[in-house]
Amino acid sequence: MKYWLMKSEPESYSVDRLAKEGKTFWEGVRNYQARNFMMNEMKKGDKILFYHSNTAEPAVVGLAEVCAEECVPDFTSWDKSSRYYDPKSPKEKPRWFMTEVRFVKKLDKPVTLKDIKNMPGLEGMKLVRKGMRLSVQPVTAEEYAVILEMAGEKA
Repeated sequence: MKYWLMKSEPESYSVDRLAKEGKTFWEGVRNYQARNFMMNEMKKGDKILFYHSNTAEPAVVGLAEVCAEECVPDFTSWDKSSRYYDPKSPKEKPRWFMTEVRFVKKLDKPVTLKDIKNMPGLEGMKLVRKGMRLSVQPVTAEEYAVILEMAGEKA
């Protein structure tokens, strides 16, 4: 099993929306490294820290899980009305892929970026590295456990 942090702006897709819908395709990833993490490394059952970005106080706000057996082509890349449309991604040879994730839990105590940066043991986390803006990024089992503990959750 692997662990991931997946970022979303709450205006685009919030943890509350995921809770309401139960599961969703994680579409719109338009970075090759993030896409490759999903395509090549994510497996059904992997654990996800759901992170709200681009807010007054960015934070890990929930838990999710990969529920797809494999990635599928991201159909939003073919939808001309989608903000994720990419005319260079033909259906015959798709450029972009997505996975499906399911809601596990909304955290009672979100773990803020500020708290993560100040927590000993998390200084190597990709999230806190300068220039790291990936919407999908790996997290170690230890980092995942520390964040759960910070949120008052059991691993």
